[in-house]
Amino acid sequence: MTVSIAHLGPPGTYAEQAALAYIDLISASPTATTLHPCSSIARTIHSTAEGDTQLTMAPVENSIEGSVATTLDTFWQCSDLQIHQALVLPIRHVLIAQTHNLEEISTVYSHPQALGQCQRWLALHLPKANTIATNSTTEALQYVQANQQAASISSERAAELYSLPIIKRSIQDHPDNCTRFWIIKQQATTDLPPVITTDQIYTSIAFSLPANQPGALIKALQIFADRNINLSRIESRPSRRSMGDYVFFIDAEINAEAAPFDSAWQQLKAVTEVLKNFGSYPLLTIV
Repeated sequence: MTVSIAHLGPPGTYAEQAALAYIDLISASPTATTLHPCSSIARTIHSTAEGDTQLTMAPVENSIEGSVATTLDTFWQCSDLQIHQALVLPIRHVLIAQTHNLEEISTVYSHPQALGQCQRWLALHLPKANTIATNSTTEALQYVQANQQAASISSERAAELYSLPIIKRSIQDHPDNCTRFWIIKQQATTDLPPVITTDQIYTSIAFSLPANQPGALIKALQIFADRNINLSRIESRPSRRSMGDYVFFIDAEINAEAAPFDSAWQQLKAVTEVLKNFGSYPLLTIV
């Protein structure tokens, strides 16, 4: 069986780079893999939800810019999806342009996450340049090819793929910039590469609350505190139903099969409106 992995395209994006790193890690598995580039992060997740692909490599959190809202919102909206594995990929941005004179650059194109991760560098070195968001870091390269005054923020691999010159390397605002990716599958899918085990096991859940009342959220969080379960991330996103109504995403440092989590899950049902368990998974770090 061939397993297809959806990722944000075109070729050269960091999501593709993460997918290639994952394929390298599972190379001992007899399962063949193919890459399936998509035009947006939402489309990658829908492709797996609809059965067009078996896995999706979706960015969920960056160490500089924080959570990737599209991934969280789309994951919440889709049914029967589960996190198969997670990995952390180092992100090293480069500035790509046809000119080596920074003063000639009037516009910088890239994905909003990449622009945000380099905002201090841009303010210092290209204070007069406009920034324009694109669907991906690779899509931004088309503007460099067509315009001498345009630059893009992308990966070194993308520059090599499209034979474009790199004029500055490592322009991210922090040297340890990295992005966490979820490898997403349908819950019922079984013919997949085996999970690569590590000591870092997380369980991700999300819930909405029955009413926007004082203390409603603390009731849910106290359930974890009472069982000494550490929460490594708490994120709120608009529910899109009304102003002030939110969905809460939580990463717990515990396996869902552990007795304390099972106890917490049963009690959470009583204080939440909609409650979803996205599964337990090991976290891999790419070096």
